[in-house]
Amino acid sequence: MRKAVIPVAGLGTRFLPATKATPKEMMPVVDKPAIQYVVEEAAAAGMDDLLFVTGRNKRALEDHFDENHELEAVLARKGSTALLAAARDPASLASIHYVRQGTPRGLGHAVACARIHVGDQPFAVLLGDDLIDPRDYILTRMAQVHERTGGSVIALMAVPPSEISLYGCAAVVPTAEADVVAVTDLVEKPPAGSAPSQYAIIGRYVLTPQVFDVLDQTSPGSGGEIQLTDALRVLAHRPVGSPGAGVTGVVFTGRRYDTGDKQSYLRSVVRIAVDRADLGPPLREYLRELVAGDFDTSHG
Repeated sequence: MRKAVIPVAGLGTRFLPATKATPKEMMPVVDKPAIQYVVEEAAAAGMDDLLFVTGRNKRALEDHFDENHELEAVLARKGSTALLAAARDPASLASIHYVRQGTPRGLGHAVACARIHVGDQPFAVLLGDDLIDPRDYILTRMAQVHERTGGSVIALMAVPPSEISLYGCAAVVPTAEADVVAVTDLVEKPPAGSAPSQYAIIGRYVLTPQVFDVLDQTSPGSGGEIQLTDALRVLAHRPVGSPGAGVTGVVFTGRRYDTGDKQSYLRSVVRIAVDRADLGPPLREYLRELVAGDFDTSHG
């Protein structure tokens, strides 16, 4: 499995006015745009053929993952070796292609836009709002489960009952493997108190190509959008042995950073920064002083 689809057509309205002219996916998380973390994760799992499903005002994405000969020449003349490597790295991660979604009609519709590029191969879908820590990458494990089962695989994470209505939710039964569950049903953003489990779908999928035929027949669901969760529910209910039948969940217990709203974004930036050897120690001390109220304004 070498192909991955990354939907990036959203308007980023939660971050206005910052996203009026800059794609939300290009907002910095420390010193890299959020989307680069996602591309690095796909590349680390051996996926070197990536399709961005884009919309208007996303040119900055294309520029970021392209070569910039003028910038590289300046850095080379200055002998700025580390900065030169950082500037070149995004273009070397994978072969990246682009398709326009046109009118955004939900995640399911965005995935359907990838049909021509993906063809009849299994593929991954990575959502740009979910950043997975490099120490806890899950895609390789999901690919292994797909190879064994032949069906689609989704990443699941246990969340508090008060949060489950923000996600797609899976009804599951355990398997012989502690981190793997069989998915028996799926519902998108269930009302509080009616969720079939505590397991939320987070933004990593390994899908069979049969999902495209199902998406073609999927009516708008939650929020008036075509939901990928609804299409996966159809595949989960297919008889064993049918093309594309079965959905399996891999339970994620690692470090995940949400950049979907302002509060989560700020927390993610801080969490990633404090774990870095070059930034962490002084930043931790700064945060201790800030929280304790013993803040020296001379710090800036």
